[in-house]
Amino acid sequence: MANDTTSIESNSELQKISQVIGSGFNGSWEEKWQQGLTPWDLGKPTPIIEHLHQAGALPNGRTLIPGCGRGYDVVAIACPERFVVGLDISDSAIKKAKESSSSSWNASHFIFLKADFFTWNPTELFDLIFDYTFFCAIEPDMRPAWASRMQQLLKPDGELLTLMFPMIISDHAGGPPYKVFIADYEKVLHPMRFKVVSIVDNEMAIGSRKGREKLGRWKRTDEPLL
Repeated sequence: MANDTTSIESNSELQKISQVIGSGFNGSWEEKWQQGLTPWDLGKPTPIIEHLHQAGALPNGRTLIPGCGRGYDVVAIACPERFVVGLDISDSAIKKAKESSSSSWNASHFIFLKADFFTWNPTELFDLIFDYTFFCAIEPDMRPAWASRMQQLLKPDGELLTLMFPMIISDHAGGPPYKVFIADYEKVLHPMRFKVVSIVDNEMAIGSRKGREKLGRWKRTDEPLL
C-alpha cells in the first residue's frame, strides 16, 4: 500500500509540473521564473549532492551545474577545493540565485552565469558536472546533443553525475518533465565514450520522488567502449 501511495503522489507531482510547464509552454523558462511557476524547485539543496560533498565523495576542481535554477546545489558544494559554475538560461533564475547567495561564506568559490548550455563556450573545462532535472526537461531529440556537450565540457577522466528523474513505470506521457530510463542515458553517453561507474537508487530522494530516482556516476574516457 505504501508503494501505491508513493506512486500516486509521484504521479500527482509530475502532473502538477507538467501542467504548469506545459500550459502554453513555448520553451520560455524565463516566463515561468518571472511568474513564480517553479514547482520543480525543492527550495533547498538536493540532499544526495549535499551528502556526497560532506562525505568527501565528490571530485574537487571545477564543477558545472547546468539548469541550476536558484542555485541551492551550487552554493551547497562550493568550497576552496571546488569552484562551481551555476548555469541557467533564465535571467530571472540567475538573478534570484545571485540575490540569495551574495552573503554566503563561500561566495568567492562559485559564480552564476546566464547562458545556453548548448552554445556556451567556457574558457576552461570541468572536473565534474552535475545534472538533475535538466536531462528530463529538454526535448528527447536533444539528448544526443546533451551528451555531446557533456563530452566537450568535461576534462579527460572527468566525472558526470546524473540524478535520474523521473524514473517511473506509469501512464505519464509527454513533458517536460519527460520520464527517463537508464537506457536513455546509456544510448547517448556510450557513443561519447562515457563509462558507467555506478548506478544506484537515490535513498535520499525527497517525498514523492522516493523510488523514482537513481544516481548515476559516469567517467569520460578516451577509449572506445566495447
